[in-house]
Order: sequence, then structure tokens, then C-alpha cells
Amino acid sequence: MAFHKGQKVEIYRRSADESWGPHMDEYIGRHGVITDPDTTKNDPDALIEVSIDGKGTHRFPQDCLRLIDA
Repeated sequence: MAFHKGQKVEIYRRSADESWGPHMDEYIGRHGVITDPDTTKNDPDALIEVSIDGKGTHRFPQDCLRLIDA
């Protein structure tokens, strides 16, 4: 699945990616907006930059993100 700037996402689970750190568990269940999907690479393994409501902007592996409607 390709992510695009401006899409709303949920961090819905822990990632299996090596870039996932224990401190990132606090973001599970939070919603945010994609600010940098790294479309120039279009690499499915690339990290996605997400602006999380009230928590700032962070980079997440794609396997922990899912699109939400609202």
C-alpha cells in the first residue's frame, strides 16, 4: 500500500522493524497525519513521517500504520 501526504493514519500495533524502539509503544492507538511519505524513493520499507495529534512529528515503519477515514 502506498501512503500519501495528508492521509490520516493510526499507529495500530508494534512494528517488527528494527527501527521500532520501546519508547514508541506509547504511540500505539494514536492518530496522525502523514507529512512525508518519502514518495521520491517509493520504498515500501522506508519510514513514514507522521504528525501525531498533540505529540509532534515522528517517523514510523509502514507495518504499524493503517489508514483511517476520519
